[in-house]
Amino acid sequence: MTSNRRGRDHARALSAYPSPALVARRDRRRRARGRPVRAARARGRRHGEARRREHHPVRGRPARPVARLGPPSVRAWVKGLQGRVGGRIPAGWRVCGENMYARHSIAYQELESWFYGFSVWDGDRCLGWDRTVAFLRGLGVPVPPVLWRGVFDERVLRGLRLDLERQEGYVVRAAEGFGREEFAGRVAKWVRREHVRTGTHWMHAAVVPNGLGAGAALWSVRSGTAPDVGGLLSALDLTPDREALASARGASADAPASAHVASSAPASAHVVSSAPASAHVASSAPAFADVVCSAPASVHVASSALTPAEAQTRAVAEVAGRLDAIGRWGDARLAGVLATMLHTRPRPWVAARLAGSLGMPLARRVADLVGLHGGLRRPFPDEERQTGLRRMALAADLGALHAVAASVPSDLADDAREQVEWSALHAEEARLLSQDPLGPLRAGLREALTGLDPDVADRCWAEARAAWAAGKLTTVEEAVAATWRWRSGHFPRLVHLIGPSGSGKSTFAASLPDIDAYISQDDLRDARGSRSDQRANREVLGEALDRLDAALASGGTVVWDATSLNPHQRGLVHAVARRRDALTTHAVVLVDEDELHRRNARRPHPVPPHVLTAQWRRFVPPYPGQAHRTWYVGARGTIDDVDGALYGREA
Repeated sequence: MTSNRRGRDHARALSAYPSPALVARRDRRRRARGRPVRAARARGRRHGEARRREHHPVRGRPARPVARLGPPSVRAWVKGLQGRVGGRIPAGWRVCGENMYARHSIAYQELESWFYGFSVWDGDRCLGWDRTVAFLRGLGVPVPPVLWRGVFDERVLRGLRLDLERQEGYVVRAAEGFGREEFAGRVAKWVRREHVRTGTHWMHAAVVPNGLGAGAALWSVRSGTAPDVGGLLSALDLTPDREALASARGASADAPASAHVASSAPASAHVVSSAPASAHVASSAPAFADVVCSAPASVHVASSALTPAEAQTRAVAEVAGRLDAIGRWGDARLAGVLATMLHTRPRPWVAARLAGSLGMPLARRVADLVGLHGGLRRPFPDEERQTGLRRMALAADLGALHAVAASVPSDLADDAREQVEWSALHAEEARLLSQDPLGPLRAGLREALTGLDPDVADRCWAEARAAWAAGKLTTVEEAVAATWRWRSGHFPRLVHLIGPSGSGKSTFAASLPDIDAYISQDDLRDARGSRSDQRANREVLGEALDRLDAALASGGTVVWDATSLNPHQRGLVHAVARRRDALTTHAVVLVDEDELHRRNARRPHPVPPHVLTAQWRRFVPPYPGQAHRTWYVGARGTIDDVDGALYGREA
C-alpha cells in the first residue's frame, strides 16, 4: 500500500497533522532568528504515517501532508476530498491511505477513487478491519480489495498468484484492532522484485493521472460530491437511451442484466488475516406488520417547462442537498440519490438490476426507497400517521425516504410536497428521523439476550420490533419483559419461498439443512397428473395449506414453495403460521427478468414465456417487517442480504 522509502507518494492522514518537513523548516527559521525551538516529542512512523504526538486532528480543517506529496496537482484532489469528509472524522481520529492520483510504476485505468484508505486510528489504536471498512465506506472512501481472509497461514500467502504487471504487492494485517506499539507484529508488506521499473521518478516528470473506472461516480456521491447523473447511469450500466426505452415499454425491465463494474486494485491489495468469520444467515423483522403504503410509488409528471432529463437532474441535485442537510453520507446518500433517479421503476427491477453493481444490501435499500416514497406523498389519517411511520421505519431510513419523496418531480398543482412536509413533522415529533431509531433498543436487547440460540434471539427481536411499531414499548426493559414467552425456543419454523417461477427457489431450498417438511404446490399438481394443470388451483392451495398446518403443528422446520407474488397470496400462508406461532422467514429470490427467462428455458418443466413475463410484472416483493426475518437470495442462489438479525450486523 505505502512505503516509507524516500521519494514515494506517502500515505496521507486526512485529519490535520503538520509534516516533519514543515516542522524542520519552522525550527530552522526560529534558530536563524535566535528564537527558542520547541522540543518535539517522539515521532512515530507507523502504517505509512508520521506525526508529532502533541498535535491532534482538527475537525473540518484542510489536511496537511504527513510527507511530501509532489506537485500541487497531485495534492489538489485529495485536499478536496478532505474538505468534504474531514468534518465527519471524530476528534483524535485519523485516516491513513494512498494518494493514487499520479501514475508511478503502474498505470491504473479502473480505479474507484484517487484515494484508497487502509487504516483508521483512534489515537494510538488501529481499528479492526471490519470497523475500518465500515467507517471508510461511510466517508465515501474505498479500500483495496481483500485477496484472502482466514487464520494466518504462510503457505496460503506464498500461494497467492498476482499479476505483477498490474499489482506491485500486498499488505497483510491482523483483522482485529491493535495498538501502535504492536504494529511491527501485526502488519507486513510484500512487494515485487525490482518494484520501481521507471527510469525517471514520477515527481520529476509530467504528472499523468491514473484512470478512474465507471464505479468512481458511485464513490464520489458517497463522499459528498454533486451527483453526475450520466456517470451514475454508466456505473450501473444503465444508458439514458436504454432507460428511455425501458420506461416506454412500461418499466418491464427489458434491458440486459447489469454487468458488474470492474475496477482494478491499487498497487497493494489487502490480505486480511483473522479467524474465519462465520456467515450469519439470520434476520429478523416484526411479526407481520403491514408496511404503510407498500404499493409501488405512483409516477409524478415533471413540470412541462423541463425535459424529463432536466427534471431528473434537478431532482437528483435537490435530493443530494436534502440528504446533506440531514447528515446522510456514504451508502445512505448514494441510496437516496439512486432512488430519486430510478423512482419510476418497479422495485424488483431495481433490486435485481442494481445487485450486480452495488451488491444486494444496497440495491435492496434503493429498491425499498423507490417503493415506499410514494406513500409519503399521499394523504393519510393523522391519528394513524405515527403508527404507520413507525412501521415504515422498520423497512427504510425515514430521513432519506422523506428526502426522496420531497425531491421527485411532480405536477405543480398537486399537494405532494405539502403531504411530505406534514409527514416529516410527525416523524420528527416521534423521533423517527435518525438513521437508526431502533439502534439503542436492538443493542440493549442483544446484550440482555446474550447466549440465546440465534433463532430464539431473532424471534424475540422480531416480537420486540412489532411491539415498538405498535407503540407498546420503548425501553430495553420493556422489550425483555415482553419477549419471555419465546425464549424456550418451543415454536415451529417456516421458510416461505418467494419469487417468480424459475427464479431458483427450489434450488435454494435444497441447500437448507434440517428441513422436516417440504410443501410444494407444483408437487401436489404433479401428483394429480400434471404440474402444469392450473384448473384445480383452489383445491391444490387448500390441500397445501392443510399440510402446512399439520406440519407446523408437529414442530420442526417447514419449507413452503410457491411463487407468493403478492401480499394476498402470502397472507394465506401467514394466517396458518400465526395460528401455529411459527417463526416465519421470508426467502425472497431476486433475479433479473432476462436471467429469469434463461433459467426457465433450461428447466425440465418450463413455464410459457408470456406467463413468466406476467408473473414478473405482478411481482411485489415483501418489505422488511412483513415477516419475522427476511433473507434476500441473489442470482448465485446464496443469501446476499438479511433483514434484522439480533446477533451479528444487519445489512
